[in-house]
Amino acid sequence: MARSVLTAAAFALLLLALQADAQEGILQAYSNETAGLSKDFCILYNPNWVALPSSLGNATVHRLQILTSTMLCKVTDVPSEGLQGIVVVMRGNCTLTSKAKIAQNHGAKALLIASIENPIPPRGNASESKEINIPVALLQYNDVVNMKKVLGNSISGVLYSPPVPSLDYSILLIFVIAVATVTVGGYWSGSEESGRNKNGGTASDSRRQTKELDRNKDQTLILSPLTVVVFVAICCVMIVLLYFFYKWLVYVVIAIFCLASAISLYNCLSAVMAKIPFCKCRLACGQRSFEVRLIFLAAVCVAIAVVWVVFRNDDSWVWILHDFLGVAFCLNFLKTVKLPHFKSCVILLGLLLLYDVFFVFITPFITPQGKSIMVEVATGGTDTAEKSDGMGLIPEWWDKPNGSSVEPSSYSHHEKLPVVLRVPRLTPSVITLCGMSFSLLGFGDIIVPGLLVAYCRRFDVQRNSSNIYFVSCAIAYAVGLILTFVVLILTKMAQPALLYLVPCTLLASVVTAWTRKEMRTFWSGHSYEMMNPGGILNPENSEGVSEQPSEHP
Repeated sequence: MARSVLTAAAFALLLLALQADAQEGILQAYSNETAGLSKDFCILYNPNWVALPSSLGNATVHRLQILTSTMLCKVTDVPSEGLQGIVVVMRGNCTLTSKAKIAQNHGAKALLIASIENPIPPRGNASESKEINIPVALLQYNDVVNMKKVLGNSISGVLYSPPVPSLDYSILLIFVIAVATVTVGGYWSGSEESGRNKNGGTASDSRRQTKELDRNKDQTLILSPLTVVVFVAICCVMIVLLYFFYKWLVYVVIAIFCLASAISLYNCLSAVMAKIPFCKCRLACGQRSFEVRLIFLAAVCVAIAVVWVVFRNDDSWVWILHDFLGVAFCLNFLKTVKLPHFKSCVILLGLLLLYDVFFVFITPFITPQGKSIMVEVATGGTDTAEKSDGMGLIPEWWDKPNGSSVEPSSYSHHEKLPVVLRVPRLTPSVITLCGMSFSLLGFGDIIVPGLLVAYCRRFDVQRNSSNIYFVSCAIAYAVGLILTFVVLILTKMAQPALLYLVPCTLLASVVTAWTRKEMRTFWSGHSYEMMNPGGILNPENSEGVSEQPSEHP
C-alpha cells in the first residue's frame, strides 16, 4: 500500500517540466578611468519584452549609473539628478515591470536589476510588459561588486546577446537516453509475462509462479480507467498548489524524488544483480535471512540519493547523477505501473495531452496576470520571480549611504523541480559567462508514452506476435521525439512534447492492431492484465479466451 501511495505521488509530479524561454546576454563594462580596461558579465533578459542587439557592432555604449542603495520601487527613489544611461538597482519589494516603468519614465536607456539569488529572466503581466520600451535584465549582485572593484566607480557599458546555435548535440544525447529508457523499460515490463509463457505446466513451476506473483503483488499498480482519471486529477491539483505555494512545496517534490529514485535505483540494480550467480551469502535475522550484497546495494543507493540532495544545485557535475537517478526512476515506474488495456492507454495519454495544452496555452486567459501556470511552476513559481523579502536580499557587506551596516538576512536558493533530464549544451557558444546551459526533457515525456510501449510489449508476449506492437510503438516514440526537436529548432521555443508523442504512439498502435485484425482484443486487453479479487495479476487464461465458471467449489 505504501509503495502504491508513493508511486501515485510521484506520478502526480511527472508533467511539471516545461521550461520557459530563458535568454542569456552579456554586459561588456568599460572603465572610464583606465583606458582599455573592460570585463564581461552575464545577464538574463526576456526577449519578449525588449530584445537586445545580437552583436557589439549594433549596440550602443551608455554610462552605468549604479544605484544599488535603492530598489527603485517608488518615484521618490529616483535621485535628484535623475536617471541616465544603464541604471543598476537592487531587486526586491516590487515587480520588475514597476521598476522598468519608473526607469524609462525618468530617462534610463536600460535597467539592470542586481539579485543575490540566482537570477531568472524577467517575467510579469503580459499587458504591462508591452508598455516597456527599454531593455530589462537581471545580473548577480556579486558581479556588480566585482565590477566596481576591477573597473572603478566610473563605468560605461553595452548590452548585447550573441546568437546561440539552435541545433546542439545535447539534443542527440537526450534523444538516445529517452528512447533507450522507453525501450528498456517497456521490454522489462513484459519480462514477467515472457517468463510465465516459457515455463512448463508442472506443479513446481506453478508454485514458483505463485510465489513470484505474491512477491510482486505490492510492487505492481494497475491503472484502470477510473484510476487514470484520479491520477490526472491529482496532477491538476498538484500543479495548482505548486503555482500558489511553490517555495514550500518544491522541497516536498525534492523529498519525494529523493526517496522514489533511491527505491527505483535499488530495484533496477537488484534485478541486474539477481542474474549474477556469485556472492550470494545470506545473513540470518530471526525468522528471515537477507543477502548481504543486497544490504550493501541498498546502502549505496541511499548514499547516491543523499549525495544528489546535498549537491543538487551544483550544475557543473551533478546533472550526471541526477540523470542517472532519473533514468532509474523512469525504468522502475514503467516496470511497476501497468495499463490493463489499450482503452486505459487512450484515456491516460488523451487526458494528459489535454492537461499539457490547458496548463500551457489556456491558463494565460484565466489567471489574473495572464500567466501560464505550467511555465510559472517550471520557472519557480509566482512569488520568487517578481518579489523578494525586501532588505532580506541585501548582503551583509553592503552598507547604507550613511555608513550603517544592514543586518544580514538569510535567503533561499532558487530551487528547481527535479523532474527533467538535463544535458549540458555541447556546441561551443559565445556566451560562457552564464555557466552551463542545458537541454531538457521532462520525465513525463518518457513515462507517459512509455506506459503504452510497455503495454504493447506485454500484448506481444501473450499473442506471440514477435514484438511487432512493441517495436512499432517504440519507433513511433522516436519519430515523435524527433518531430518535437524539429519544431523546437524551427520555432526556437520550448515545446510540450506530449503534443507530438501522444498522436505518434497512439496512431502507430492503432494501425498495427488494425492491420493485424486484432483491434478488439488490443482495445480490451488480455485476461492476464486483469486483477483478481486478491489484487494480483491473474496468470491464468493467457490465451485471451473467457473462462467458463467452474462447476466445483
